[in-house]
Amino acid sequence: MRKTSIILLTYNNLEYTKACLESIFTYTEKDTYELIVIDNASTDGTREYLVSNKRIRVILNQENVGFPKGCNQGIALANPENDILLLNNDTVVTKNWLTNLKLCLYSDEKIGAVGPICNQHENRQGVSFTYNDLEEMQALALENNVSNKEKWEEKVFLIGYCLLIKREVIHTLKQLDEAYTPGYVEDNDLSLRILKLGYKLMLCHDTFIHHYLGTSFRKDLSKFYPILNKNRNYFKKKWGFSTASFDERKVASYPLLEPCESILEVGAGIGVSLKEMMYQIHPSKVEGVEYDKAMRKIASMSFPMYANLKNIKNTYHTILIGDFLETVKNPLTFLQKIHRFLKKDGTLLLEIHNIASIKTITSLLQGNFYREEYTHRNFFTLKDMQSLLLKAGYKDIEVYSWYETLNEEEEKNLELLMKKEESMYRYTYYTIRCKKDKCS
Repeated sequence: MRKTSIILLTYNNLEYTKACLESIFTYTEKDTYELIVIDNASTDGTREYLVSNKRIRVILNQENVGFPKGCNQGIALANPENDILLLNNDTVVTKNWLTNLKLCLYSDEKIGAVGPICNQHENRQGVSFTYNDLEEMQALALENNVSNKEKWEEKVFLIGYCLLIKREVIHTLKQLDEAYTPGYVEDNDLSLRILKLGYKLMLCHDTFIHHYLGTSFRKDLSKFYPILNKNRNYFKKKWGFSTASFDERKVASYPLLEPCESILEVGAGIGVSLKEMMYQIHPSKVEGVEYDKAMRKIASMSFPMYANLKNIKNTYHTILIGDFLETVKNPLTFLQKIHRFLKKDGTLLLEIHNIASIKTITSLLQGNFYREEYTHRNFFTLKDMQSLLLKAGYKDIEVYSWYETLNEEEEKNLELLMKKEESMYRYTYYTIRCKKDKCS
């Protein structure tokens, strides 16, 4: 099995870097890796510490060139026969970490990159291990880190805090996109580029490491958010859809999923939910409908995808539509069309935002309601939804309720109702006249 070039970027935070490097030396099998550290002009003693350690190959930049370019420097310096592992310096690795990742990476020639789980829950790559210090963490990791292919989950995206990439993939891609400098969103982009080559991304639940999460870059939010927004805009221009697509999953439906042979997801996006359902219940047939061409193109790399309902000829044991019903022109007609694609006694799972919720009422009491994500949507009460489903030919309607914690103002909404001006609630509709702003 190939050796690995571990590439680490540093910018101050010396104590985190020390902890990370010491964990690598302690928990990584000798003679299986080389360690390359790129320092982006640290001023806290990090550079002196790195130079003094003979086990590290070091690049000392005279300015902070950012994460993508720093990684590319490390990739260029790495042994060309090695796989590449991008690792954040705010991580602490564990027993069997690299061995387990390698076992997954080389279990299938179609796997292009793999990553571990950690204590942070972004992209559903976290696990709820409870520990008070790194010693307790290492004990939990030792128990968890037993290689098991049943714990390998295919993903659309892997966060770059620890990402092991096959050498042939890096040879083809050559480098990270430096347009994302100084950092963030480059791992979303890298994941899609790997998928586009025909490879799979795997999350290894049998490999746990600790991640402190963003020790320097996120400290100054006044700088962080403009950079994040810039990179999100660049990503959307490049790929044709928003980075929010990576977070669009039908989480409220997951607990109700039962083992079945076939699943259709309507509004499948880039395939995030479909991959998570594959890991959760292992259906033999998984297909999707996605009306957006750019997102459908990504999902179709992994699943049969339809541009609309017209071309579907199969029937399914389970159909998930999430909150897609809120976006259609005629909800009843849509439900009737979907009905045709369900097998006898098949299951439809859908999610709705309750227009009668206390949070919505409170917004109305404040004179507010418009939210960008609500534009061109239908809204339902529970009775509305039950009536629609019965008319569309469904039976055995079960309702599961989800709620969010109410704030003090929402708890007092009835009191607020009595204090608001009458005109807000009395009138049925409004006529509005306005003129163009001369400055627009």
